[in-house]
Amino acid sequence: MARQNRRSYGPKIDPRPVDRSLSITDLIDQTFQAYNAARLREAAHLFTRKMLKPDVTIGVTLTGALTPAGLGISCLIPLIEHGFIDWMVSTGANLYHDTHFGIGLTMHQGSPNVSDVTLREEGVVRIYDIFFNYDVLLKTDAFFRQAITAPEFQKPMSTAEFHYRMGRYVREREKALGQKRRSLLSVAAEYGVPIYTSSPGDSSIGMNVAAKALEGNGLVFDVSQDVNETAAIVYDAKKHKGKSGVWILGGGSPKNFALQTEPQIQEVLGLAENGHDYYIQVTDARPDTGGLSGATPSEGVTWGKVDPEALPDTVVCYVDSTVALPLITAYAVANHAPRPHKRLYDRREDLLSGLTKEYQKRLKKKK
Repeated sequence: MARQNRRSYGPKIDPRPVDRSLSITDLIDQTFQAYNAARLREAAHLFTRKMLKPDVTIGVTLTGALTPAGLGISCLIPLIEHGFIDWMVSTGANLYHDTHFGIGLTMHQGSPNVSDVTLREEGVVRIYDIFFNYDVLLKTDAFFRQAITAPEFQKPMSTAEFHYRMGRYVREREKALGQKRRSLLSVAAEYGVPIYTSSPGDSSIGMNVAAKALEGNGLVFDVSQDVNETAAIVYDAKKHKGKSGVWILGGGSPKNFALQTEPQIQEVLGLAENGHDYYIQVTDARPDTGGLSGATPSEGVTWGKVDPEALPDTVVCYVDSTVALPLITAYAVANHAPRPHKRLYDRREDLLSGLTKEYQKRLKKKK
C-alpha cells in the first residue's frame, strides 16, 4: 500500500525563490505549485505543449469586458499574429469596445469608488475601474452606422462575414490615423481568423444594426449560417485526422456556442464524432449554481461536447481572465514558435460545403 501511495505522488513541492532574474517560464513552472496556480500552470502546459501542435484547430471564446481593459491589444492580437488562434466566438460588447482603440478613441484607468452619479453628470462611463467619455460611445455608434450603409452590407450574412468586413474598415481608419494595429477586428480580418457572435443583438453593434433596419438597411445576421459554419470548422479538423481545442475565457453564450459544435455534428446532423480533444476554461463561476459558465468538462462529456478519452487534457482554472490570459499568452509566446495561419475565414465556403455533403449523404442512407 505504501508503494502505491508513493507512486501517486507528483514532484516534491520545492519552489525556486522568486528573484529579479526569474523568467515568466520559470515563474509558472517553478512557483505555481498548488491550487489554482497549479491549474494555471497545467493550462499553460496544455496550451503550449499540445494545443499548439500543427494539427490542432484552436477556438477561443471571449466573455466579460476584456477588450476595454486592453487585453485585445496586449494578448489576443499577439496570439493571432503568432498563429495561436484559428477561430473565435465573442460577445458583441467585446468587439464594440475593441473598435474604440482601432478608430483612435481612448479608454482610461479609473476607480470603482468614484460616485456614479458624479460620473454621469460629467459625461463619463464606467466599466468597474475603466473610464471613458460618453462621446466614445456616440462616435463608435456613428462609425458602425456609417459603415453598414455601404453596398457590401446590404444582405444577410454570418457574423463572421460581418466582422471580417468591419475589420477591414477599422484597418483603414487605423492607417488613416497612422497608428499600429490596435483592433482585434482589424487583425483577425488580416489573418483570416473568423470571429462569431453567438448573440448578435445583445450589444451596441446589434443595437445600431437594428436602428438602421428601421431605415430600410438590408443587413441581417444569419445565425443559422453561424451555427453551421462553426460546426463545419470543427468537423473538417477532425475528419482530416486533426484535433479540436477550445480555450474558454469566461463562459456564457460564447462558451456554449463553441462547444455546441459537437452536439450539432453528432446529435442534430447525425454524423459520427467524439467531441473536442482539448479544453481549457478560465472562469470565476461555480458549477453547483447551475450557471453555464461553471459547467465542467466532465459534464460536457454527457452532451458529446468533450471526447471522454480527452478528459486528461482538460483544465479549468478558477481565476480572473484578466490575470490568466496575460500569463498564458506570455508563456506560449516564450515557449513556442509561431504557427502557420490556417486562414479559416477564407475557407468557410469549402468547409460548409464539405459538412453539407456529409449530412446529405447521411440523409440519403436514412431513406
